Amino acid sequence: MIKVEHLYKSYGSLEVLKDINLTVAEGEVVSIVGASGAGKTTLLQIMGTLDRPDKGSVTIKGTSLTSLSDKELSRFRNRHIGFVFQFHNLLPEFTALENVCMPAMIAGRSLEEAKPEAMTILEFLNLADRASHKPSQLSGGEQQRVAVARALVNHPAVVLADEPSGNLDSAHAKELHELFFQLRDKYNQTFVIVTHNMELSGMSDRQITIKDGRNF
Repeated sequence: MIKVEHLYKSYGSLEVLKDINLTVAEGEVVSIVGASGAGKTTLLQIMGTLDRPDKGSVTIKGTSLTSLSDKELSRFRNRHIGFVFQFHNLLPEFTALENVCMPAMIAGRSLEEAKPEAMTILEFLNLADRASHKPSQLSGGEQQRVAVARALVNHPAVVLADEPSGNLDSAHAKELHELFFQLRDKYNQTFVIVTHNMELSGMSDRQITIKDGRNF
């Protein structure tokens, strides 16, 4: 599903990633752990096509991302990669349902075309009764589940999550962690999760540690 080979990334004189090599299988839940500043988020951003490496390659579903133009990367990202961030990034002026529909609309579907699939996911996440609510009317846990639904609406090959439970209390964090595995079981969804949460990393199928820009 995902193959990262000999990945390097520097910012000025600071070497952040130094020869990263890893694979992730379809349907696998992998956590990336390590100290702050180790390069975890940089790796996730490169895997998600939000940044480019200095050297090396990333392949997802047989497509070499490093060979694509910016326009091709944008199209690939929309269709094959879902993102979940720590702070939700929901658009405050739109309802939960409309927020979930956004990636589908970017892909060319109309709002009306996107709504049935978005509602199906919201129902699975026990959010159907909150579909017409705006983010300010939702709890933190509900907002994060809406963000997960948004990441799933285009049926991406992989969902990349950066500290997804970092802004949640322990009860909502546990619910979110369990949700990832429910989604894997239902949709055979692949997850790569950067986290400092030891409970979540311990639940994962596999843990990758980043230390001094290298993976172990």
